[in-house]
Amino acid sequence: MTAPHLSLAELKALVRTVPDFPKAGIQFRDITTLIGHHRGMAASVHHLATLAKAAGADKIAGMEARGFIFGAAVAVQLGIGFVPVRKPGKLPIKTIGIDYALEYGSDRLEMDPDAVEAGQKVVMVDDLIATGGTALASAELLRTAGAIVEQALFVIDLPDLGGAARLKGAGIAVNALMEFEGD
Repeated sequence: MTAPHLSLAELKALVRTVPDFPKAGIQFRDITTLIGHHRGMAASVHHLATLAKAAGADKIAGMEARGFIFGAAVAVQLGIGFVPVRKPGKLPIKTIGIDYALEYGSDRLEMDPDAVEAGQKVVMVDDLIATGGTALASAELLRTAGAIVEQALFVIDLPDLGGAARLKGAGIAVNALMEFEGD
């Protein structure tokens, strides 16, 4: 892996903030400006891959949908497999799944039960950690499949929403390339 050409501060400057989206008072952190910038995307993947390699990843798991963007790129850079954690009904095979609570309602995640072997160290990668619900459900699902999940990597952490703390409470170390205070 070659050294990235952009610092973490330069990467943070590539993230666009959209006020009042999806509702008033929310400061939406839009990564499309980061992934649309070739050097920014390459540097982000490099930084995440460095962390995943240090964690001893056997495979990378990404949560639908933006976790696929970063997770698959990290897996390719490391030369290891990628495990997609999907929304329900997206896989054409028998799956294992988990239902989890959202702020208003519930959702479900599914995966191929043969995507990981028992004892494989899987590092989760996603674009953003907010409340941590999806990441916690993904970790539980991967662990049900036999994976060892001890590390989660994110491009952005919104620490005020407590997701990283919730993951740490579940025995998962969290690293993010950048933080944004507030919603």
